[in-house]
Amino acid sequence: MTFFVISKVFRIKNMDILSLFVTVPVLTILALVFTKGLKQARIVSMVGSLIQLGMAINLVFAYFKERAINDSIMVFTKNVVWFEQFNIHYAIGVDGISVALLLLTAIVVLAGVFISWKMTDLPKEFFISLLVLSTGVYGFFISIDLFTMFVFYEIAVIPMYLLIGIWGTGPKEYSAMKLTLMLMGASAVLLVGVLGIYFNSNADGGALTFNILEIAQVNIPFEAQKLFFPLTFIGFAVLGALFPFHTWSPDGHASAPTAVSMLHAGVLMKLGGYGVFRVAMYLLPEGAMHWDWFFIILAATGVIYGAFGAIKQKDLKYINAYSSVSHLGMVLFALLMLNKTAWNGAILQSLSHGFMTALFFALIGMIYGRTHTRDITKLGGLLKVIPFISAIYVIAGLASLGLPGFSGFIAEMNIFVGAFQNEGMFYRIATIISVSAIVVTAVYILRVVGIMLMGPVKNEAFLNLPTVTWYEKTGILLLLIPIVAMGVAPLWLSDMILDSLQPFIQRVL
Repeated sequence: MTFFVISKVFRIKNMDILSLFVTVPVLTILALVFTKGLKQARIVSMVGSLIQLGMAINLVFAYFKERAINDSIMVFTKNVVWFEQFNIHYAIGVDGISVALLLLTAIVVLAGVFISWKMTDLPKEFFISLLVLSTGVYGFFISIDLFTMFVFYEIAVIPMYLLIGIWGTGPKEYSAMKLTLMLMGASAVLLVGVLGIYFNSNADGGALTFNILEIAQVNIPFEAQKLFFPLTFIGFAVLGALFPFHTWSPDGHASAPTAVSMLHAGVLMKLGGYGVFRVAMYLLPEGAMHWDWFFIILAATGVIYGAFGAIKQKDLKYINAYSSVSHLGMVLFALLMLNKTAWNGAILQSLSHGFMTALFFALIGMIYGRTHTRDITKLGGLLKVIPFISAIYVIAGLASLGLPGFSGFIAEMNIFVGAFQNEGMFYRIATIISVSAIVVTAVYILRVVGIMLMGPVKNEAFLNLPTVTWYEKTGILLLLIPIVAMGVAPLWLSDMILDSLQPFIQRVL
C-alpha cells in the first residue's frame, strides 16, 4: 500500500499521516524545479499526484480503522506551536467530511495533470503553480487552527492569478485581475471575522486561541456572533459563488486553461462551503440562526439565477460556469437549513459537483482543442466524429440534472428532503424555488446536447477530428468512476459524513 511505503520513506508515525498531504506536493514542486523539458515535468507531476491519490485512498481506510476505536471529533490530530505569543499552532486533524474532500482533491489534481499532458508553454512553471494551489487546498482541509487555515486558504487562491494571467486565453488579464481582487476583498472581510472569533475565544475566562475545537467549547456572546457571522460567512461564501458576488467565477472559468478550470471549480470553490460549515456555522451557531433567512434568500437566488444564466449562454465554459453558480448555491442553501439531512446533502453535493464540473471542463477543453471554438451554435453532429467525448458529455449532463444512478441525484435528494424538514412557510417557499432549478438544469443540459452533439456535422473541417488519447481517457475515467460510484453505492460515504455531522448538530440544536 502506498501509505505504508511513504511512511517508511519519511519515517513518520501514524499520527503524522496528514502532514504528508502538505509535504508530498512541496517535494514534488522541488523536484519539478530541477526538471528539464515537458517530458520530465509531466512525469514528475504525474508521480507526485499518484502518490497523493494513494495517500488519500489509504487515508479513507485508515480513517475507518481509527474511527472504530476513537470517538474524538477529529482523528490523526497533531499540534505544534507556531507563534506562541498569539497562541498560533500548526494544528491538524480530520473527520469524515475532510477525508472525503481530500480524496476529491487528489482525484481532480491527478486528472488535471493528465488533461494537461501536452502543455507546451512553460510546462514546468505551470505544473508548479498547480501543485502550489493543491498544497494550499490540502493544508486548508486538514487545518483545525483558524490562522493556519487562513494561511493555506491564501496559498490556494494566489496561484490562480498566475495560472489565468499567464496560461489563460481571451481577456485573461482582466479575468485574472477581477478574480484576484474579488477574492482578496473577500479574504479581508474573512480576516476581520476570524479575528473577531479569536478575540472572543476567551469569553469563558480562558486564553485566546485560534484552535477550532477549543473555541467550540466557548460560549461566544450573542452580540459578537451576530456581528462576526455575516463577515465570516461572506468571506468564505464569495469563493463558493455566493450571489451577487459570483461574477468573478464565469469570467475566470472562461479565460482559464482546462486543468485550471477543473481545479478552480472542482476543488478550489469547495473551500468556500467547507469554510462556511467548519468555521462560521460551527463556531457561531447563534449567529447562523439569526442570519439564516437573509443568506437563504441570496443562496436561493443564486440557484435560480445560475440556472437561467446557463440557458442564455452560447460559450460552453460560460454554460458550465453558471451551472456551477447554481449547484454551489444549492450547497450554501442546504447548509443554511441547519439540519442533519440537508447538511449531508450539502457535503455530497460538494463532492458530486467537484467531480462533475471537473469532468465537464475536461471535456470542454478536449472539444475546444479539436474544433477551436466553444460556441455551441458553430458546433453540431459531434457525436458522429468524436463519439467517446460526446457520450461522456451526455453522461456528465445526466448526472448534473440529477438522474438516479449518478452522484447528483443522491446529493440533491438529501438537500431537498432536509430542506422540507424545516417548518415554516418561508423555508418551504425557498425550497420550492430551489427545487425548480432542476427543471431549468434539464433544459440547458438537453439544449447543449441537442445543438452540439446531435444532427448533421455543421463544419466539414470537423469530419477528421483527432481521436481521444490515452491520457485524455485516463483523466476522464478518473472523474467518471466516482460520479457513478457515488450514485450506485453512496451509503459508505454518506455514513462517514453523517457520523461527522453529530458535533455540528449538537452545537445548533
